[in-house]
Amino acid sequence: MAKGNGGDASIKEADGGRPTMTDVARIAGVSQSSVSLVLNEMSGARISAETRARVREAARKIGYRLPNTRQDLARAPAIEKDTIAFIVDEISTSPHPVVSLDGIRDYAFEQGLLVSAHATRSNPDLESAVLRAVMRDPAIAGVIYATIFTRKVSVPRELASIPTILLNCYAEPRQHMAIVPGEVAGGFAATAHLTSLGHRRIGFINGEPWMDAAIDRLKGYKQALATADIAYDESLVRNGDWLPLRGYEAALELLAIDNSPTAIFCGNDLMAIGALEAASERGLRVPQDLSIMGYDDQELARYTHPPLSTLVLPNYEMGQKAAEMLIDMAIHGKNPRPMTIKVDGPLVERGTTAAIPERMAGRAFALREG
Repeated sequence: MAKGNGGDASIKEADGGRPTMTDVARIAGVSQSSVSLVLNEMSGARISAETRARVREAARKIGYRLPNTRQDLARAPAIEKDTIAFIVDEISTSPHPVVSLDGIRDYAFEQGLLVSAHATRSNPDLESAVLRAVMRDPAIAGVIYATIFTRKVSVPRELASIPTILLNCYAEPRQHMAIVPGEVAGGFAATAHLTSLGHRRIGFINGEPWMDAAIDRLKGYKQALATADIAYDESLVRNGDWLPLRGYEAALELLAIDNSPTAIFCGNDLMAIGALEAASERGLRVPQDLSIMGYDDQELARYTHPPLSTLVLPNYEMGQKAAEMLIDMAIHGKNPRPMTIKVDGPLVERGTTAAIPERMAGRAFALREG
């Protein structure tokens, strides 16, 4: 993620603007994929007539229509540049870039464009070959250049001659639009959720400390503690590696210290799963004896026991925003001032967080008075 400064902007998951396909899906009670299939009149989809009618009615009700329907495209002159190139260093080892690609694809398709995806595996030769192919393709309108984890990049010089948006990465000096997650805000929101429940001894199992995401989630954690007038205690913080085993080990360490935490905020959902196992091994009930908070909202967070409270890493929305900005530049001729846009994700409260137990409330008060 990028460091905050005067050139940054921040947007929420939903900004109350024009109706979107997501709005149609919510009103119709179906998936975005079903909405896309119905409104794009895709043949072969096994969608009932009732569902099709419900989707069309929801779209009509909120005034949503695809900017380029099949009829519009038939009447319009042919568009030579109708493809976005998505170039990412890795796509198969994490769900995050895949979800971003979904956001790019869905928004682009609404606008009548397709997406070609290229994974370079951080191989300079492969990246050079991909860039040569992209630059030779007359159908490519622009490029979304992405990384699997948020970091600073050196933008390939080949991209200077084509509209380009950076996704989940940033560059200095600022010569490109960059879309990154609002990690400080996310760390703050996750920790503030726990302080709002009365917790004052809050452990934090972070990711690898050299990574931008870990650095900024720790900043958010510290800011939320300060806002609640809670002193930062380094003994309550452990570095992890984003994997369940380290979450388990770090949680056992935290639960073994004197005056152990009543809540643990984990830097991602996988480490939170390890923390859940540690709590069970110690005979602690979640959330009655210990609250556990995750981060990312991976699919598995819905299926832990109890379901995991977490904070959404807004990969889909970031992908949508990147596609929107790129299409504005490449198709509509807009030339926005380069800046870093931070996308905040919402907090999802499920079953692993609860108010501090009454038997521990007195201890928390005593700590505050002390």
